[in-house]
Amino acid sequence: MTLSVADIMTSHLVSFTPQTNIHKAIHVLLEKRLSGAPVVDGSGALVGIISKKDCLKIVFSTGYHQDQGGLVSEYMSTNVQTLDFDMNLIDAAEHFIKSNFRRFPVMQDGKLVGQISRHDILKSLIKEA
Repeated sequence: MTLSVADIMTSHLVSFTPQTNIHKAIHVLLEKRLSGAPVVDGSGALVGIISKKDCLKIVFSTGYHQDQGGLVSEYMSTNVQTLDFDMNLIDAAEHFIKSNFRRFPVMQDGKLVGQISRHDILKSLIKEA
């Protein structure tokens, strides 16, 4: 049996809205030990990703340029690549190999339904071997 993204993805996501205070988002990412999280609008549509790399920009700016912070929307990445709910793990692994992303949002019928990480893929492939 070939596993799909849906079989191993995380469906209980920490997510933010574009209006979330960036400092609050940073604290949540650190507290939950997450490398990033999806950003969704009021209808639940995926509009971006905020990562620790994005957050470094605000920490640098706050510390060295005396900025006061801002909203997640000012720092999130909006060019988001996603994986399909029913994609098999081999194809998903190839997407990770070809990219620098540590995680991909998972979509089903245009809606965000989960997230899958390099860790999830590696763990599942090792179990299958």
